Amino acid sequence: MRDEPPYPPPPEDVLEIGAPEQFAALAHPLRQRLLFALGHRPATTSQLAAQLDAKKGNVAHHLKVLRDAGLIHVAETRRVRGGTEQYYQRTARHMIVAEPQAAGTAAMLAAVAQELDLSPAEPHLTLRHLRLSPAKARELGETLAGLVDEAEEEPEDQPLHGVLVTLYQQVLPPR
Repeated sequence: MRDEPPYPPPPEDVLEIGAPEQFAALAHPLRQRLLFALGHRPATTSQLAAQLDAKKGNVAHHLKVLRDAGLIHVAETRRVRGGTEQYYQRTARHMIVAEPQAAGTAAMLAAVAQELDLSPAEPHLTLRHLRLSPAKARELGETLAGLVDEAEEEPEDQPLHGVLVTLYQQVLPPR
């Protein structure tokens, strides 16, 4: 898509996930990977199938689920060789899950695991448990989110990197 004109940004900056159909849509790793792939620019079903090494019909089905849930939309339609080509785009640059549900979280982590497996570079993955006061935990969460939000993006000829940030309070077993 190098020769293509730049696309307008998604219509919304932030979308808060809360509807049951949105949680259901997030509960599949391929749909998570489609959202990852559509994070920077619109793409067609064929482009997404090639990028994710998936069958075109399977990608089309999952795009419909994401579209029905309001997580993606058709950004542009083009006539090509007597047919119509649709470019899909996320409806928001940031998607925030206010109250994560287990199925969606599991699908997101499975999708990230698939992305890590395919990464041509050595990924950085750290899990650490810290004892923090509620105030310190809130501060750390805000700092991590700020670092990601403020990261300056390089030109499109540079590699694309995924970032997953989570901070959660661990449940300790009873003594």
